[in-house]
Amino acid sequence: MTTAPPAPRKGQIRQANEAAILRAAEQVFARTGFQGATMAEIAEVAGLPKANLHYYFGHKRELYQAVLDAVLADWLDPTDALVPEADPREALSHYVRRKMALSRERPDASRVFANELLHGAPVVGEALRGHLHAMVRDKAAVLDGWIAEGRLPPLDSTHLFFTLWAMTQTYADFDVQIRAVLGRETLTAEDHARAEAHVLGMVLKGCGLG
Repeated sequence: MTTAPPAPRKGQIRQANEAAILRAAEQVFARTGFQGATMAEIAEVAGLPKANLHYYFGHKRELYQAVLDAVLADWLDPTDALVPEADPREALSHYVRRKMALSRERPDASRVFANELLHGAPVVGEALRGHLHAMVRDKAAVLDGWIAEGRLPPLDSTHLFFTLWAMTQTYADFDVQIRAVLGRETLTAEDHARAEAHVLGMVLKGCGLG
C-alpha cells in the first residue's frame, strides 16, 4: 500500500508564499517604481489573493523594505568567500561569478535597488551606512592582508568593490542598453557566458591574478 506524501507544514507554506510575494514585488517595483506599484498588482503577479499579501506584509512600504533587505542580503552572501585563508584568485572568481549570476537570474532585484539609490536611498540608507559599510571595511581588510603578504599587488581594496559592483550589476541595470548594442531582444546564454568570462578576466588581470 502506498503512503501519501506528508502535507506541507504551515511554516513551509508561509515560507513559499513569502518567497513568491518577494519575487513578484521585485518585478513590479522594478517596472513601476515604489510610487507606481500597487499591492493588487503584486498579488496578481504572485498568484495570491490580495488579502494574503496583506496578511504577510501589512502595507506596501513594509513589503518594499523587505525586498530591499533581501536583495542586499543576497548580494552580501558571496563575500563569505573572501576570508584571509582563501586563495585570492579562487575567492575573487567565486565572488564575480556569483554576482554575475545574480544579475543574470534576478535582474529585477538589481533594478529595484539601483532605483532606490538613484532616489537617495530613503529606505535602505541606514543599511548602507551600517551593514554594508561594515562589510566593505572588513572584506577590504582581508584584501589588504593579501597585499601585505604579497598575494595581491598594491591596489585600493575599497574602490575595488565599487568597480566589481559596477561591472557585474550593469548587465541587469542597463540590460536594455546592452541588448540594443548587441542587437538582441533578450540576452542569450552565450551572451551571459561571454560577459562573465570578460568581467572575470578583467578583474583577475587587474588584480594581478590573470
